[in-house]
Amino acid sequence: MDLNKEEQVLEGLIQELRRGTIILCVLSQLEEPQYGYSLVVALEEKGMTIDPGTLYPLLRRLEKQEILISNWNTEGSKPRKYYELSNGGKRIYQKLCHQWHEISRSMENFIGKKGE
Repeated sequence: MDLNKEEQVLEGLIQELRRGTIILCVLSQLEEPQYGYSLVVALEEKGMTIDPGTLYPLLRRLEKQEILISNWNTEGSKPRKYYELSNGGKRIYQKLCHQWHEISRSMENFIGKKGE
């Protein structure tokens, strides 16, 4: 495999890995109400870059699944839709965190510290 092809394949695989973690990252920031752009900034500050074109459809989907609830705040200079975890969303988030830790421990059996 030539170097360009290898880089393309690697980039695609990295995107697949990230896709599985984005939901957990987003939910972790919504124990307090946040609006879309504030989420983009908060995630980026913690090392997870997310395009608004990816985030907003995800927020809508999570709201439709009743994991999130939203409210419009029209008091400021521009109206903002704030999202936060629903009660069920909080339970789901805790269960996802548990699963993440289980998967992480299992992965240590496969790869250990090889990737560092």
